[in-house]
Amino acid sequence: MVLFFPIQQELDCISSSGRILGKIKFDGSVSEYKFCPDDESVELTGVEEASIVERLTGLASGKYSLAMEDDD
Repeated sequence: MVLFFPIQQELDCISSSGRILGKIKFDGSVSEYKFCPDDESVELTGVEEASIVERLTGLASGKYSLAMEDDD
């Protein structure tokens, strides 16, 4: 299980044990969401990877949304 916690224009991806796995960020240069691991040495379990892929797919399809903030 992975928890998704919105921070500014990103989603923190947190394992069920509380370990921060990384962030999902929107890359405006290619107009898509990407998972950015917190540490390159982090190894995801199959369940964690499936949860993150499902969230990325849901964001791309519009099933989920990520609030964009304007800090002006």
